[in-house]
Amino acid sequence: MSKKVLAIYYTQSGQLGEIVDHFIAPLMEAGVSVEKVSINLAKNYAFPWTTDSFFSVMPDCVLDVPAELAPFELKETAYDLIILGYQAWFLSPSIPFNSLLHHPGLMAVLKNTPVITITGARNMWLNAFVRVKKLIHATSAKLVGNVALVDTHTNLVSFVTIFHWMLHGKKDRYLNIFPLPGVSDADIKHSSIFGERVLPHLNSNEWDGLQDELVIEGAVKLNYNLMIIESVAGKIFALWANFIVKRKNRAVWLKAFKYYLLIAFLIGAPIILTIDAIFIKLFSPRRIKAKKQYYLNLNLN
Repeated sequence: MSKKVLAIYYTQSGQLGEIVDHFIAPLMEAGVSVEKVSINLAKNYAFPWTTDSFFSVMPDCVLDVPAELAPFELKETAYDLIILGYQAWFLSPSIPFNSLLHHPGLMAVLKNTPVITITGARNMWLNAFVRVKKLIHATSAKLVGNVALVDTHTNLVSFVTIFHWMLHGKKDRYLNIFPLPGVSDADIKHSSIFGERVLPHLNSNEWDGLQDELVIEGAVKLNYNLMIIESVAGKIFALWANFIVKRKNRAVWLKAFKYYLLIAFLIGAPIILTIDAIFIKLFSPRRIKAKKQYYLNLNLN
């Protein structure tokens, strides 16, 4: 009997759909029955975004407030593997993905089922993944693999290009100077190798060692500087979100957050990295190694 796989995800630009397509291609070629489902919200976000519309979702996103999903149907009542595709918004699981993980229909098939998570991010996905692990654990599913593909250009360059893409809806070279935004086409196509590594584990239903194989193939790469920035920024974003949701004039404070983010990116992040380089990085190798392993682990610890 053919193995049954569900690949379910949310995408606006189509990038995550391309990654998923390449990932599942080897499974389909091997005769695996793959059901692909792209979900949407009942009131979907317009793409491209405006700056106001994008920042308006920050509090609910950071505070894990779900929204109503557009109706979708699953063909099966059980699967041998579920592939969950998600984005990181404001260092958090996106609202559509968070809403999906609270959907009764999906929760029913996730129970006791192996799960692989896939994200295509600008570059900061660690905080979101930690929270995704908790969401998956709450459904009693078994997380067996994680793939995190990122824009490999510098933090400043990717910051500029992603906002160009988000606000104009075109994956092109900003000013004909900057590189293409998002995950590179080469890395997207390379996703097929991850599917190849998954196939024998799927056939045997033995998942031990899969994540190590995926990491060897480049499924997850940790950038120390970004890890430091994100560990600080995640806490600050939570403070902002909790503050803004209690304000009547939310729009004013969202605008303040937007300007804070720009200042933090241009000034705060370099200061944090300088302090870390002087006082921490050289003197805490064990702590740094443990922190990296924490983000690589599929369990909650």
